[in-house]
Amino acid sequence: MNIKRIFLTAVIALFVLQSCDRGFEELNTDPTKTTEAYPHQFMANALMKTMEYNMLRNRNFTNELMQVTVAINDGDGRVFRYDFRRNWADYLWNGHYTNLSNYKDMYIKALEPVNFSQAYQAVSLICQSWTYSILTDTYGDVPYSESNLGRDSLILEPKFDLQRDIYVDMIAKLDSANTLLRTSPGSETILATADPVFGGDKAKWRKFGNSLMLRLILRIAHKPEMAAYVDKLKDMLGANASLYPIMTSNDDSAILRWTGEGAYVSPLASVRVQDFRGVSLASFFIDFLRDSNDPRIDIALYNSLYGTSGSSNNRWGVAPIAGNYVGIPSGYAPNTGEYTRQSYFYAADHAAAVSLQREPLTGMMMNFAEVEFIKAELALKGIISGDPKTYFYSGAENSITLWMPGWTKPVQQHLADADIDWYDDETFEQKMEKIHRQKYYALFLVDMQQWFEYRRTGYPRLPKPEDYGVPNGLRNNGEMPARLYYPVYVQSSNPTNYRIAVEQQGPDEINTKVWWQKP
Repeated sequence: MNIKRIFLTAVIALFVLQSCDRGFEELNTDPTKTTEAYPHQFMANALMKTMEYNMLRNRNFTNELMQVTVAINDGDGRVFRYDFRRNWADYLWNGHYTNLSNYKDMYIKALEPVNFSQAYQAVSLICQSWTYSILTDTYGDVPYSESNLGRDSLILEPKFDLQRDIYVDMIAKLDSANTLLRTSPGSETILATADPVFGGDKAKWRKFGNSLMLRLILRIAHKPEMAAYVDKLKDMLGANASLYPIMTSNDDSAILRWTGEGAYVSPLASVRVQDFRGVSLASFFIDFLRDSNDPRIDIALYNSLYGTSGSSNNRWGVAPIAGNYVGIPSGYAPNTGEYTRQSYFYAADHAAAVSLQREPLTGMMMNFAEVEFIKAELALKGIISGDPKTYFYSGAENSITLWMPGWTKPVQQHLADADIDWYDDETFEQKMEKIHRQKYYALFLVDMQQWFEYRRTGYPRLPKPEDYGVPNGLRNNGEMPARLYYPVYVQSSNPTNYRIAVEQQGPDEINTKVWWQKP
Protein backbone atom coordinates (compact mmCIF):
# COMPACT_ATOMS: atom_id res chain seq x y z
CA MET A 1 0.00 0.00 0.00
CA ASN A 2 2.80 2.39 0.87
CA ILE A 3 4.50 1.56 -2.40
CA LYS A 4 1.34 2.43 -4.33
CA ARG A 5 1.06 5.75 -2.51
CA ILE A 6 4.68 6.59 -3.24
CA PHE A 7 4.26 5.72 -6.91
CA LEU A 8 1.06 7.79 -7.19
CA THR A 9 2.70 10.75 -5.47
CA ALA A 10 5.66 10.57 -7.84
CA VAL A 11 3.42 10.49 -10.90
CA ILE A 12 1.41 13.51 -9.69
CA ALA A 13 4.62 15.42 -8.89
CA LEU A 14 6.06 14.65 -12.30
CA PHE A 15 2.86 15.87 -13.98
CA VAL A 16 2.87 19.08 -11.92
CA LEU A 17 6.55 19.76 -12.70
CA GLN A 18 6.00 19.20 -16.40
CA SER A 19 2.99 21.50 -16.33
CA CYS A 20 4.96 24.18 -14.53
CA ASP A 21 7.84 23.83 -16.97
CA ARG A 22 5.55 24.15 -19.98
CA GLY A 23 4.21 27.47 -18.72
CA PHE A 24 7.42 28.82 -17.22
CA GLU A 25 8.66 30.73 -20.27
CA GLU A 26 5.29 32.36 -20.89
CA LEU A 27 4.82 33.15 -17.20
CA ASN A 28 8.23 34.86 -16.92
CA THR A 29 8.04 36.91 -20.12
CA ASP A 30 6.85 40.49 -19.81
CA PRO A 31 4.51 40.97 -22.79
CA THR A 32 5.15 44.74 -22.71
CA LYS A 33 8.93 44.46 -23.10
CA THR A 34 11.36 42.95 -25.58
CA THR A 35 14.61 41.11 -25.08
CA GLU A 36 15.96 42.68 -28.29
CA ALA A 37 18.51 45.48 -27.82
CA TYR A 38 18.32 48.75 -29.72
CA PRO A 39 21.33 50.77 -30.98
CA HIS A 40 20.78 53.66 -28.57
CA GLN A 41 20.94 51.31 -25.56
CA PHE A 42 24.69 50.82 -26.06
CA MET A 43 25.55 54.47 -26.36
CA ALA A 44 25.53 56.30 -23.02
CA ASN A 45 27.16 53.55 -20.96
CA ALA A 46 29.87 52.98 -23.56
CA LEU A 47 30.72 56.68 -23.69
CA MET A 48 30.82 56.97 -19.90
CA LYS A 49 33.05 53.93 -19.52
CA THR A 50 35.45 55.13 -22.22
CA MET A 51 35.69 58.48 -20.47
CA GLU A 52 36.30 56.79 -17.13
CA TYR A 53 39.36 54.94 -18.44
CA ASN A 54 40.63 58.05 -20.21
CA MET A 55 40.17 60.37 -17.25
CA LEU A 56 41.76 58.17 -14.63
CA ARG A 57 44.75 57.42 -16.87
CA ASN A 58 45.01 61.12 -17.63
CA ARG A 59 45.13 61.93 -13.95
CA ASN A 60 47.72 59.43 -12.77
CA PHE A 61 49.78 58.88 -15.92
CA THR A 62 49.60 61.68 -18.52
CA ASN A 63 49.66 64.44 -15.91
CA GLU A 64 52.75 62.94 -14.29
CA LEU A 65 54.66 62.37 -17.54
CA MET A 66 53.77 65.79 -18.92
CA GLN A 67 54.66 67.81 -15.81
CA VAL A 68 51.16 68.82 -14.82
CA THR A 69 51.48 67.15 -11.42
CA VAL A 70 54.28 65.67 -9.34
CA ALA A 71 53.89 63.02 -6.67
CA ILE A 72 55.57 63.65 -3.32
CA ASN A 73 57.25 60.28 -3.07
CA ASP A 74 60.78 58.91 -2.91
CA GLY A 75 59.76 55.35 -3.73
CA ASP A 76 60.19 53.38 -6.94
CA GLY A 77 57.62 53.19 -9.70
CA ARG A 78 57.04 56.93 -10.00
CA VAL A 79 55.68 57.95 -13.40
CA PHE A 80 57.05 61.51 -13.14
CA ARG A 81 60.55 59.94 -13.06
CA TYR A 82 59.81 57.87 -16.19
CA ASP A 83 59.78 54.83 -13.95
CA PHE A 84 56.73 52.62 -14.01
CA ARG A 85 55.95 48.94 -13.83
CA ARG A 86 54.65 46.73 -16.62
CA ASN A 87 51.25 46.37 -14.97
CA TRP A 88 50.54 50.02 -15.82
CA ALA A 89 49.74 48.69 -19.28
CA ASP A 90 46.73 46.63 -18.23
CA TYR A 91 44.15 49.24 -17.23
CA LEU A 92 43.66 51.12 -20.49
CA TRP A 93 44.05 47.99 -22.65
CA ASN A 94 41.49 45.96 -20.68
CA GLY A 95 39.02 48.79 -20.39
CA HIS A 96 39.02 49.97 -23.97
CA TYR A 97 38.96 46.53 -25.56
CA THR A 98 36.07 45.49 -23.33
CA ASN A 99 34.17 48.64 -24.16
CA LEU A 100 34.76 48.43 -27.91
CA SER A 101 32.27 45.56 -27.99
CA ASN A 102 29.52 48.04 -27.08
CA TYR A 103 30.35 50.32 -30.00
CA LYS A 104 30.53 47.38 -32.38
CA ASP A 105 27.23 45.98 -31.12
CA MET A 106 25.67 49.41 -31.67
CA TYR A 107 26.80 49.28 -35.28
CA ILE A 108 25.50 45.73 -35.82
CA LYS A 109 22.11 46.60 -34.36
CA ALA A 110 21.91 49.75 -36.48
CA LEU A 111 22.31 47.60 -39.60
CA GLU A 112 19.29 45.43 -38.83
CA PRO A 113 16.20 46.33 -40.91
CA VAL A 114 14.02 46.86 -37.84
CA ASN A 115 16.61 49.20 -36.25
CA PHE A 116 18.27 50.58 -39.39
CA SER A 117 19.93 53.92 -38.67
CA GLN A 118 22.76 55.61 -40.55
CA ALA A 119 23.14 58.01 -37.62
CA TYR A 120 23.89 55.28 -35.07
CA GLN A 121 26.18 53.54 -37.54
CA ALA A 122 28.11 56.80 -37.89
CA VAL A 123 28.34 57.40 -34.13
CA SER A 124 29.63 53.86 -33.70
CA LEU A 125 32.33 54.35 -36.34
CA ILE A 126 33.41 57.66 -34.78
CA CYS A 127 33.60 56.17 -31.29
CA GLN A 128 35.44 53.09 -32.52
CA SER A 129 38.05 55.27 -34.27
CA TRP A 130 38.38 57.51 -31.23
CA THR A 131 38.96 54.53 -28.93
CA TYR A 132 41.26 52.61 -31.26
CA SER A 133 43.34 55.74 -31.85
CA ILE A 134 44.07 56.00 -28.13
CA LEU A 135 45.01 52.32 -28.00
CA THR A 136 47.36 52.38 -30.98
CA ASP A 137 48.95 55.69 -29.98
CA THR A 138 49.61 54.22 -26.54
CA TYR A 139 50.93 50.78 -27.50
CA GLY A 140 51.72 50.88 -31.23
CA ASP A 141 50.67 47.82 -33.22
CA VAL A 142 47.56 46.39 -31.55
CA PRO A 143 44.71 43.97 -32.32
CA TYR A 144 42.34 45.81 -34.65
CA SER A 145 40.81 43.94 -37.58
CA GLU A 146 40.35 40.77 -35.49
CA SER A 147 39.71 42.32 -32.09
CA ASN A 148 36.46 41.73 -30.20
CA LEU A 149 35.53 38.77 -32.41
CA GLY A 150 35.80 36.03 -29.80
CA ARG A 151 32.06 35.83 -29.12
CA ASP A 152 30.82 35.75 -32.72
CA SER A 153 33.76 34.38 -34.72
CA LEU A 154 35.67 32.51 -31.99
CA ILE A 155 38.86 34.47 -32.75
CA LEU A 156 40.43 34.28 -29.32
CA GLU A 157 43.97 35.13 -30.42
CA PRO A 158 43.65 38.19 -32.67
CA LYS A 159 46.53 39.35 -34.82
CA PHE A 160 48.24 42.68 -34.12
CA ASP A 161 47.67 45.04 -37.05
CA LEU A 162 50.40 47.40 -38.20
CA GLN A 163 49.80 50.91 -36.91
CA ARG A 164 49.96 52.22 -40.46
CA ASP A 165 47.09 49.94 -41.48
CA ILE A 166 45.12 50.90 -38.39
CA TYR A 167 45.42 54.59 -39.25
CA VAL A 168 44.32 53.97 -42.83
CA ASP A 169 41.21 52.14 -41.62
CA MET A 170 40.37 54.62 -38.85
CA ILE A 171 40.42 57.48 -41.35
CA ALA A 172 38.26 55.42 -43.70
CA LYS A 173 35.77 54.80 -40.89
CA LEU A 174 35.61 58.51 -40.12
CA ASP A 175 35.13 59.30 -43.79
CA SER A 176 32.27 56.79 -43.91
CA ALA A 177 30.74 58.33 -40.79
CA ASN A 178 30.79 61.75 -42.46
CA THR A 179 28.96 60.35 -45.49
CA LEU A 180 26.44 58.48 -43.35
CA LEU A 181 25.58 61.59 -41.38
CA ARG A 182 25.49 63.79 -44.49
CA THR A 183 22.99 61.48 -46.18
CA SER A 184 21.06 60.49 -43.05
CA PRO A 185 17.34 61.24 -43.53
CA GLY A 186 15.95 64.07 -41.45
CA SER A 187 13.51 61.65 -39.87
CA GLU A 188 16.42 59.64 -38.50
CA THR A 189 17.28 60.83 -35.00
CA ILE A 190 19.69 60.06 -32.19
CA LEU A 191 17.85 59.69 -28.90
CA ALA A 192 18.82 62.76 -26.86
CA THR A 193 18.60 60.94 -23.53
CA ALA A 194 21.03 58.30 -24.80
CA ASP A 195 23.59 60.89 -25.96
CA PRO A 196 25.42 62.59 -23.06
CA VAL A 197 27.83 64.36 -25.42
CA PHE A 198 25.70 66.18 -28.00
CA GLY A 199 22.13 65.50 -26.88
CA GLY A 200 21.25 63.84 -30.17
CA ASP A 201 22.66 66.57 -32.43
CA LYS A 202 23.76 64.77 -35.60
CA ALA A 203 25.48 67.87 -37.00
CA LYS A 204 27.78 68.08 -33.98
CA TRP A 205 28.64 64.38 -34.19
CA ARG A 206 29.61 64.99 -37.81
CA LYS A 207 31.83 67.92 -36.83
CA PHE A 208 33.47 65.84 -34.11
CA GLY A 209 34.19 62.96 -36.51
CA ASN A 210 35.78 65.27 -39.09
CA SER A 211 37.77 67.16 -36.44
CA LEU A 212 39.03 63.83 -35.12
CA MET A 213 40.08 63.01 -38.69
CA LEU A 214 42.17 66.20 -38.73
CA ARG A 215 43.88 65.12 -35.51
CA LEU A 216 44.75 61.72 -36.93
CA ILE A 217 45.96 62.98 -40.30
CA LEU A 218 48.16 65.60 -38.62
CA ARG A 219 49.77 62.83 -36.59
CA ILE A 220 50.86 60.98 -39.72
CA ALA A 221 51.33 63.92 -42.11
CA HIS A 222 55.14 63.74 -41.96
CA LYS A 223 55.23 60.15 -43.22
CA PRO A 224 56.11 60.12 -46.96
CA GLU A 225 53.76 57.20 -47.67
CA MET A 226 50.84 59.20 -46.24
CA ALA A 227 51.04 62.05 -48.77
CA ALA A 228 47.57 61.23 -50.12
CA TYR A 229 46.09 61.91 -46.68
CA VAL A 230 47.79 65.30 -46.52
CA ASP A 231 46.07 66.08 -49.82
CA LYS A 232 42.80 64.95 -48.25
CA LEU A 233 43.40 67.25 -45.29
CA LYS A 234 43.97 70.18 -47.66
CA ASP A 235 40.74 69.27 -49.41
CA MET A 236 38.85 69.11 -46.10
CA LEU A 237 40.04 72.58 -45.12
CA GLY A 238 39.91 74.03 -48.62
CA ALA A 239 37.87 73.30 -51.72
CA ASN A 240 35.57 70.74 -50.12
CA ALA A 241 35.22 72.27 -46.67
CA SER A 242 31.42 72.26 -47.00
CA LEU A 243 31.47 68.46 -47.33
CA TYR A 244 33.60 68.10 -44.20
CA PRO A 245 32.23 70.44 -41.52
CA ILE A 246 34.48 70.71 -38.47
CA MET A 247 34.20 72.41 -35.08
CA THR A 248 33.75 76.17 -35.46
CA SER A 249 33.15 77.27 -31.85
CA ASN A 250 33.37 76.03 -28.28
CA ASP A 251 29.74 74.97 -28.57
CA ASP A 252 30.89 72.22 -30.95
CA SER A 253 33.42 70.77 -28.49
CA ALA A 254 32.96 67.08 -27.71
CA ILE A 255 32.50 67.00 -23.95
CA LEU A 256 30.64 64.47 -21.84
CA ARG A 257 29.41 66.80 -19.13
CA TRP A 258 29.30 65.29 -15.67
CA THR A 259 26.14 66.84 -14.30
CA GLY A 260 26.21 64.84 -11.07
CA GLU A 261 22.69 63.65 -11.79
CA GLY A 262 21.86 59.96 -12.04
CA ALA A 263 24.72 58.00 -13.59
CA TYR A 264 26.54 61.13 -14.76
CA VAL A 265 28.91 61.39 -11.82
CA SER A 266 32.51 62.17 -12.71
CA PRO A 267 35.00 59.30 -12.37
CA LEU A 268 37.25 61.77 -10.54
CA ALA A 269 34.70 61.76 -7.73
CA SER A 270 35.73 58.17 -7.01
CA VAL A 271 39.28 59.27 -6.14
CA ARG A 272 39.81 59.63 -2.39
CA VAL A 273 39.92 63.30 -1.49
CA GLN A 274 43.24 62.91 0.32
CA ASP A 275 44.74 61.37 -2.81
CA PHE A 276 43.26 63.98 -5.13
CA ARG A 277 44.70 66.89 -3.19
CA GLY A 278 47.85 65.05 -2.10
CA VAL A 279 49.63 65.54 -5.42
CA SER A 280 51.53 68.77 -6.04
CA LEU A 281 51.34 70.79 -9.23
CA ALA A 282 54.52 70.84 -11.29
CA SER A 283 56.47 74.05 -11.74
CA PHE A 284 56.22 73.76 -15.53
CA PHE A 285 52.42 73.70 -15.46
CA ILE A 286 51.68 76.33 -12.83
CA ASP A 287 54.53 78.83 -13.33
CA PHE A 288 53.44 79.70 -16.88
CA LEU A 289 49.82 80.19 -15.81
CA ARG A 290 50.87 82.32 -12.86
CA ASP A 291 53.39 84.45 -14.75
CA SER A 292 50.99 85.08 -17.64
CA ASN A 293 48.09 86.01 -15.32
CA ASP A 294 46.00 83.27 -16.86
CA PRO A 295 42.32 83.89 -16.06
CA ARG A 296 41.66 80.21 -15.35
CA ILE A 297 43.56 80.56 -12.06
CA ASP A 298 42.55 84.16 -11.36
CA ILE A 299 40.58 84.06 -8.11
CA ALA A 300 39.23 87.62 -8.23
CA LEU A 301 38.17 87.31 -11.85
CA TYR A 302 36.39 84.04 -11.24
CA ASN A 303 34.51 85.44 -8.28
CA SER A 304 33.48 88.55 -10.19
CA LEU A 305 32.33 86.65 -13.29
CA TYR A 306 30.41 83.94 -11.48
CA GLY A 307 29.15 85.86 -8.49
CA THR A 308 30.92 83.75 -5.88
CA SER A 309 32.44 84.98 -2.67
CA GLY A 310 34.86 82.28 -1.53
CA SER A 311 38.45 83.46 -1.36
CA SER A 312 39.68 80.19 -2.89
CA ASN A 313 37.58 80.08 -6.05
CA ASN A 314 39.22 79.76 -9.45
CA ARG A 315 38.03 77.75 -12.42
CA TRP A 316 40.62 74.97 -12.23
CA GLY A 317 40.40 74.70 -8.45
CA VAL A 318 44.09 75.43 -7.87
CA ALA A 319 45.09 76.07 -4.26
CA PRO A 320 47.43 79.02 -3.71
CA ILE A 321 50.23 78.73 -1.18
CA ALA A 322 50.66 81.79 1.02
CA GLY A 323 48.78 83.83 -1.56
CA ASN A 324 50.82 82.65 -4.53
CA TYR A 325 50.88 79.74 -6.98
CA VAL A 326 53.94 77.58 -6.53
CA GLY A 327 54.92 74.23 -8.01
CA ILE A 328 57.78 71.79 -7.56
CA PRO A 329 60.25 70.55 -10.20
CA SER A 330 59.29 67.31 -11.91
CA GLY A 331 61.83 64.51 -11.97
CA TYR A 332 63.60 65.46 -8.75
CA ALA A 333 65.94 62.79 -7.40
CA PRO A 334 64.77 60.78 -4.39
CA ASN A 335 66.46 61.27 -1.03
CA THR A 336 68.22 64.45 -2.11
CA GLY A 337 66.15 67.12 -0.43
CA GLU A 338 62.93 68.02 1.23
CA TYR A 339 60.02 68.40 -1.14
CA THR A 340 56.60 69.12 0.23
CA ARG A 341 53.39 69.64 -1.62
CA GLN A 342 52.95 73.14 -2.97
CA SER A 343 49.95 74.31 -5.01
CA TYR A 344 47.53 71.49 -5.75
CA PHE A 345 44.05 70.81 -7.07
CA TYR A 346 41.35 71.22 -4.45
CA ALA A 347 39.38 68.11 -3.58
CA ALA A 348 35.60 67.94 -3.48
CA ASP A 349 35.46 68.21 0.32
CA HIS A 350 36.71 71.82 0.22
CA ALA A 351 33.36 73.57 0.55
CA ALA A 352 34.55 77.05 -0.41
CA ALA A 353 36.44 76.04 -3.53
CA VAL A 354 35.79 74.84 -7.04
CA SER A 355 37.12 71.33 -7.56
CA LEU A 356 37.84 69.40 -10.73
CA GLN A 357 36.27 66.43 -8.96
CA ARG A 358 32.91 68.16 -9.42
CA GLU A 359 33.61 69.96 -12.69
CA PRO A 360 31.32 69.00 -15.64
CA LEU A 361 33.90 69.98 -18.27
CA THR A 362 36.41 67.32 -17.22
CA GLY A 363 34.73 64.85 -19.58
CA MET A 364 36.78 66.29 -22.43
CA MET A 365 36.99 64.28 -25.67
CA MET A 366 38.09 67.01 -28.09
CA ASN A 367 37.67 70.76 -28.02
CA PHE A 368 37.50 73.54 -30.59
CA ALA A 369 40.79 75.10 -29.44
CA GLU A 370 42.65 71.95 -30.46
CA VAL A 371 41.21 72.27 -33.98
CA GLU A 372 42.47 75.85 -34.19
CA PHE A 373 45.96 74.83 -33.05
CA ILE A 374 45.96 72.05 -35.66
CA LYS A 375 45.26 74.68 -38.32
CA ALA A 376 47.93 77.00 -36.86
CA GLU A 377 50.57 74.30 -37.22
CA LEU A 378 49.41 73.37 -40.73
CA ALA A 379 49.51 77.01 -41.82
CA LEU A 380 52.95 77.51 -40.25
CA LYS A 381 54.22 74.52 -42.25
CA GLY A 382 52.62 75.84 -45.44
CA ILE A 383 50.31 72.85 -45.79
CA ILE A 384 47.19 75.02 -45.78
CA SER A 385 46.70 78.69 -46.60
CA GLY A 386 46.06 81.33 -43.99
CA ASP A 387 48.02 83.19 -41.35
CA PRO A 388 49.10 80.84 -38.53
CA LYS A 389 48.92 83.78 -36.14
CA THR A 390 45.16 84.07 -36.69
CA TYR A 391 44.59 80.43 -35.82
CA PHE A 392 47.00 80.73 -32.88
CA TYR A 393 45.05 83.63 -31.40
CA SER A 394 41.76 81.82 -31.89
CA GLY A 395 43.11 78.68 -30.22
CA ALA A 396 44.47 80.60 -27.24
CA GLU A 397 41.26 82.59 -26.80
CA ASN A 398 38.91 79.62 -27.08
CA SER A 399 41.06 77.51 -24.80
CA ILE A 400 40.44 80.13 -22.10
CA THR A 401 36.81 81.00 -22.86
CA LEU A 402 35.76 77.35 -22.87
CA TRP A 403 36.41 77.54 -19.12
CA MET A 404 35.80 81.27 -18.63
CA PRO A 405 32.95 82.21 -21.02
CA GLY A 406 32.61 85.64 -19.45
CA TRP A 407 36.23 86.61 -20.13
CA THR A 408 36.28 89.60 -22.50
CA LYS A 409 39.89 90.83 -22.57
CA PRO A 410 41.27 90.74 -26.15
CA VAL A 411 43.48 87.69 -26.37
CA GLN A 412 46.26 89.51 -28.21
CA GLN A 413 46.41 92.07 -25.41
CA HIS A 414 46.46 89.28 -22.83
CA LEU A 415 49.37 87.59 -24.60
CA ALA A 416 51.23 90.86 -25.13
CA ASP A 417 50.83 91.87 -21.48
CA ALA A 418 52.33 88.51 -20.49
CA ASP A 419 55.12 88.79 -23.11
CA ILE A 420 54.00 85.58 -24.79
CA ASP A 421 52.56 87.18 -27.92
CA TRP A 422 53.16 85.94 -31.47
CA TYR A 423 55.93 87.71 -33.37
CA ASP A 424 56.24 87.30 -37.13
CA ASP A 425 60.04 87.55 -37.08
CA GLU A 426 60.51 84.62 -34.72
CA THR A 427 61.95 81.33 -35.96
CA PHE A 428 59.90 78.33 -36.98
CA GLU A 429 60.97 76.57 -33.77
CA GLN A 430 59.92 79.52 -31.60
CA LYS A 431 56.51 79.60 -33.26
CA MET A 432 56.06 75.85 -32.87
CA GLU A 433 56.89 76.22 -29.19
CA LYS A 434 54.28 78.96 -28.79
CA ILE A 435 51.59 76.97 -30.59
CA HIS A 436 52.24 73.85 -28.58
CA ARG A 437 52.63 75.59 -25.23
CA GLN A 438 49.12 76.95 -25.64
CA LYS A 439 47.91 73.64 -27.08
CA TYR A 440 49.33 71.91 -24.00
CA TYR A 441 46.77 73.76 -21.87
CA ALA A 442 43.99 73.16 -24.39
CA LEU A 443 44.75 69.42 -24.08
CA PHE A 444 44.72 69.50 -20.29
CA LEU A 445 42.37 66.66 -19.22
CA VAL A 446 42.07 65.25 -22.78
CA ASP A 447 43.05 61.58 -22.23
CA MET A 448 46.68 61.01 -23.36
CA GLN A 449 46.84 63.73 -26.02
CA GLN A 450 49.49 65.90 -24.34
CA TRP A 451 51.83 62.89 -24.32
CA PHE A 452 51.00 61.90 -27.89
CA GLU A 453 51.63 65.42 -29.18
CA TYR A 454 54.91 65.73 -27.30
CA ARG A 455 56.10 62.44 -28.79
CA ARG A 456 55.10 63.65 -32.26
CA THR A 457 56.68 67.11 -32.09
CA GLY A 458 58.97 67.45 -29.07
CA TYR A 459 56.90 70.48 -28.02
CA PRO A 460 56.42 72.11 -25.64
CA ARG A 461 59.97 71.72 -24.41
CA LEU A 462 59.83 70.14 -20.97
CA PRO A 463 62.52 71.25 -18.51
CA LYS A 464 64.88 68.83 -16.81
CA PRO A 465 65.37 68.91 -13.03
CA GLU A 466 68.78 70.55 -13.40
CA ASP A 467 67.07 73.47 -15.14
CA TYR A 468 65.62 74.22 -11.70
CA GLY A 469 68.92 73.59 -9.95
CA VAL A 470 67.85 70.28 -8.38
CA PRO A 471 69.41 66.81 -8.73
CA ASN A 472 68.11 64.82 -11.69
CA GLY A 473 66.14 61.72 -10.69
CA LEU A 474 64.82 60.79 -14.13
CA ARG A 475 65.14 57.13 -15.05
CA ASN A 476 65.22 55.69 -18.57
CA ASN A 477 68.28 57.85 -19.30
CA GLY A 478 66.05 60.87 -19.07
CA GLU A 479 64.19 59.87 -22.26
CA MET A 480 60.44 60.41 -22.49
CA PRO A 481 58.77 56.97 -22.83
CA ALA A 482 57.53 56.35 -26.36
CA ARG A 483 54.82 53.82 -25.53
CA LEU A 484 53.43 51.55 -22.86
CA TYR A 485 54.33 47.88 -22.60
CA TYR A 486 51.85 45.29 -23.81
CA PRO A 487 50.05 43.67 -20.87
CA VAL A 488 52.06 40.75 -19.51
CA TYR A 489 49.17 38.30 -19.79
CA VAL A 490 49.03 38.88 -23.56
CA GLN A 491 52.32 37.02 -23.85
CA SER A 492 50.66 33.85 -22.57
CA SER A 493 47.11 34.30 -23.90
CA ASN A 494 48.16 35.30 -27.43
CA PRO A 495 51.80 34.15 -27.70
CA THR A 496 52.12 33.70 -31.46
CA ASN A 497 50.70 37.09 -32.38
CA TYR A 498 52.54 38.79 -29.51
CA ARG A 499 55.81 37.41 -30.89
CA ILE A 500 54.96 38.61 -34.41
CA ALA A 501 54.07 42.07 -33.08
CA VAL A 502 57.43 42.35 -31.31
CA GLU A 503 59.25 41.20 -34.45
CA GLN A 504 57.49 43.77 -36.64
CA GLN A 505 57.49 46.74 -34.25
CA GLY A 506 60.52 46.20 -32.06
CA PRO A 507 61.18 45.14 -28.47
CA ASP A 508 58.28 45.37 -26.04
CA GLU A 509 59.94 48.23 -24.19
CA ILE A 510 58.94 51.80 -23.41
CA ASN A 511 61.59 53.29 -25.72
CA THR A 512 60.48 51.43 -28.85
CA LYS A 513 59.02 54.09 -31.10
CA VAL A 514 55.64 53.46 -32.72
CA TRP A 515 55.31 53.78 -36.49
CA TRP A 516 54.32 57.44 -36.62
CA GLN A 517 57.24 58.40 -34.37
CA LYS A 518 59.77 56.93 -36.75
CA PRO A 519 61.19 59.08 -39.57
